[in-house]
Amino acid sequence: MSPAAFAFGVVLLALGVTAPAIAAIPSVRLVPALPHIQFERPLCLAAPDDGTGRLFVVEQGGKIHVVANDTAAVRSQIFLDLGARVRTTHNEEGLLAMALHPQFARNGQFFVYYSASNPRRTVLSRFTVSAADSNRADPKSEIVILEVAQPYGNHNGGMILFGPEGYLYLSLGDGGSAGDPHGNGQNLSTLLGKIIRIDINHRDGALAYAIPADNPFVGRAGARPEIWAYGLRNVWRMSFDRANGMLWAGDVGQNKWEEIDIIERGGNYGWNLREGFHPYGRAASAEMLLDPVYEYGRDDGASVTGGYVYRGRRFPELAGIYLFADYVTGTIWGLRFDEEGVSEHAVMLKQPSNISSFGETADGELLVTSFDGRIYRLQIDH
Repeated sequence: MSPAAFAFGVVLLALGVTAPAIAAIPSVRLVPALPHIQFERPLCLAAPDDGTGRLFVVEQGGKIHVVANDTAAVRSQIFLDLGARVRTTHNEEGLLAMALHPQFARNGQFFVYYSASNPRRTVLSRFTVSAADSNRADPKSEIVILEVAQPYGNHNGGMILFGPEGYLYLSLGDGGSAGDPHGNGQNLSTLLGKIIRIDINHRDGALAYAIPADNPFVGRAGARPEIWAYGLRNVWRMSFDRANGMLWAGDVGQNKWEEIDIIERGGNYGWNLREGFHPYGRAASAEMLLDPVYEYGRDDGASVTGGYVYRGRRFPELAGIYLFADYVTGTIWGLRFDEEGVSEHAVMLKQPSNISSFGETADGELLVTSFDGRIYRLQIDH
């Protein structure tokens, strides 16, 4: 507790006033959201805010399914099949993410991020929904926005999303192998080991996108102007809090520590100078490093899956809690965060299935994808 908070509590006690209690972080269960349907390694969800109640389910192998978000649904439909374009040689390669344009209901545009071969690279592309069928994408509509060479098969990052201001954010891993052998995390001349921010509604010269003028490294010699934050090993899932715009990220650790970060403009999160709060490899530089808001070690898991701050209406007791998981153990945690940091954290569920991602419905309810092939929703037993 901070000195200010302690002093405030003393005053309340002296006046005979009890401070309002914050409800404990509750336990949750996972209930199949689509009990009659199974997918093949689902790892991303997207929900259009167009009144249709649909979900787009991304499979690592390259297919995107569209399905009604209804427990009575008995089948899905293939929305787009990129299997012939997607590289899946390494366990961390594949079709990794999908994001809907903020004006998707009007323009039918969406974006995907996937691994490709010859040469090995990751690709950010835009597609458009078929004019003849809103439940099918036009496979010939691909416009490549960005390609990034990948020296190894692992650490491809893999989250794309739009910020409150309408710009697209993409997480890129450090390039792979182990320990960041090329020092990409701290190298501002490469996009590897970064979160980037681009304007996909405009173009700068030969680029298929524009650079937002307020990006932190615009005009800095030797730095890529796309970079929003750096010193990240392999951010696997990030999300914006609907209430305050904070960008949360789960950064997968090397061999000891997994971390949760709140991403700030121009922030350096320390990889590969440190892992979580702890020194790693060469000595840390004098440059200011931003601390994680939370870390956990190998006794609790081995690969963090970033989640969401709950802002739905179904479970008021979850309001403001950031939920995240570990892919390997299947454990789900929740934490509360305020201006002084993490005020509370707790295990919300221990279960064995690999949790590959979280997702949000259009109205802010959380869903969970698992490599057992299921899409789950949260349930609280009162």
